[in-house]
Amino acid sequence: MPKASEIKKNSAIEFNNSVYIIRDIERSVPQGRAGGSIYRMRMYDVVNGSKIDETFKDSDMLPLADLTRRNVMFSYLDGDELVFMDNEDYTPYNLNKESIADEVLFIDENTQGLQVVLVDDSPVAIELPSSIELEITETDPSIKGGSATARTKPATLSTGLVVQVPEHISTGDKIKINTAECKFMGRADK
Repeated sequence: MPKASEIKKNSAIEFNNSVYIIRDIERSVPQGRAGGSIYRMRMYDVVNGSKIDETFKDSDMLPLADLTRRNVMFSYLDGDELVFMDNEDYTPYNLNKESIADEVLFIDENTQGLQVVLVDDSPVAIELPSSIELEITETDPSIKGGSATARTKPATLSTGLVVQVPEHISTGDKIKINTAECKFMGRADK
């Protein structure tokens, strides 16, 4: 059973006789306390989708829920739901756009390395790979010699995500994005 300090985003824990997915974690260190950190976690109930915020000490023990991860690929958009197809047995998994709002901007039909998180055979979350490749659909014109400076400009990607890119990058380029930090990593391999 891990401590609160060891819990990561998108983990599932059992709390108050329910299973919750951790969507956000804020760590704070109170002043004047001779103790550890405080972890404020935003959690969503996997059954009814209700949201709660809970605070834990770093030494609190939190039981992990039984999770299954399956490799999937994005298949299509069905109203407010995204449909993902299992890479092995072609089982479709539907996830509401709101429940995976942070991940939606990284997903297009070419995104590789996606995993659906299942609790009791029900899809509850999507896990992204550490980096993805997306095409730039709109940005300011590239500047010759722009690679010599550290200045950046905003670029809109094919999914609607906006990231800062170096000045020498232009519209139509495929770039690598770090999904954890939402930052430009470099040009994609052709």
